Amino acid sequence: MSNPRETGLALDPKYDAAGLITAAVTDAASGALLMIAHMNAEALALTLETGEVHFWSRSRASLWKKGETSGHVLKLVELRIDCDQDAVWVVASPAGPTCHTGAPSCFYRKVMSDGTLERIA
Repeated sequence: MSNPRETGLALDPKYDAAGLITAAVTDAASGALLMIAHMNAEALALTLETGEVHFWSRSRASLWKKGETSGHVLKLVELRIDCDQDAVWVVASPAGPTCHTGAPSCFYRKVMSDGTLERIA
């Protein structure tokens, strides 16, 4: 039996109990994973409407546009949704470092087999 959410062409995000959907962000030029964040319905709508990526901050409990204070906005290139519409893949062009630490990506440390961390970027 076909499930319209899984096989149809209508956008129908499946938000969690907190009203959020996970968003994985990659760099359009390099393909590198830049960050993982969350979106609510408003953040998703603003991202599609403005072409600049918005998220929901769980720690601040507020909507935010990536780069609103640093100027390092993420320009939307493409947005994809997974098979059961509970996660999105944001392909973006960053206007500077993505991580608040100044690193190009939030994933700048590798976990070694002994549990220690190694800086890779």
